[in-house]
Amino acid sequence: MRFMLGKRAFDERARLVMAIINRTPDSFYDKGLTWAEDAAFDRVAEVVDQGADLVDIGGIKAAPGVEIDAVEEARRVVSFVARVRAAHPDLVISVDTWRAEVGRAVCAEGADLLNDAWGGADPGLAEVAAEFGVGMVCTHTNSVTPRTRPHRIEYDDVVAAAISATVAQAERAVSVGVDRERLFIDPAHDFGKNSFHSIELTRRLDELVATGWPVLVSLSNKDFVGETLDRPVNERVIGTLATTAVSSWHGAHVYRVHEVAETRQVLDMVSTIAGQRPLARAVRGLA
Repeated sequence: MRFMLGKRAFDERARLVMAIINRTPDSFYDKGLTWAEDAAFDRVAEVVDQGADLVDIGGIKAAPGVEIDAVEEARRVVSFVARVRAAHPDLVISVDTWRAEVGRAVCAEGADLLNDAWGGADPGLAEVAAEFGVGMVCTHTNSVTPRTRPHRIEYDDVVAAAISATVAQAERAVSVGVDRERLFIDPAHDFGKNSFHSIELTRRLDELVATGWPVLVSLSNKDFVGETLDRPVNERVIGTLATTAVSSWHGAHVYRVHEVAETRQVLDMVSTIAGQRPLARAVRGLA
């Protein structure tokens, strides 16, 4: 396997950290920490220093809330993408949007990846990715309406459903001109799923990896972690990191996270245990 992010190429051993940058006043986890543009800009520099391989900039939270139209979403992210690109010319920039209109605007300012968190809700997003030669994340949400919570959703086999939907989206994207090496699949933990579904996806994540498409996971502080451990949103880091380690062992490639430094250490540790990364320092019993 080989995949591309911006100008960089990676193989199946890659374990990359995607740092979340929320340009929203009401994000579920950071509660608007990077709503102010300067705060968001400083956060980009901080996560790069912590080892982030790419950033994912979003202008609208996933959960239900105040209606945000495309004009307002674009106002929050387009000029910010341009500012980040100017300051970090080699940084891989992703934008979390399902809207083709917003996708076209951020790509014009230098975005490298469109993170379609709502699984093709706007089919035109793939055409935008093809037009600008950028990548796209294809997600499984069971075709739920964007920004809605799941209610009594059932699957005969949630893993099979996730594979079928994401691979179909990826193959369609290739058919409209998106570079195959710039496409990722994401089972979308919690999106269109209950916690049992998200746990099953984690347990069998190797089946998604076996499709041959690079796999992105967004696990950070999600409800399935909270329900597993009975922890509120601000006490889910340990559970998130445990889930990250399992996902890494199964071979996932990109990890969308809030805690960059901690995630980087987990991924490096798993890579070393898997025999894919040398120890950073080896002196014990050798001197």
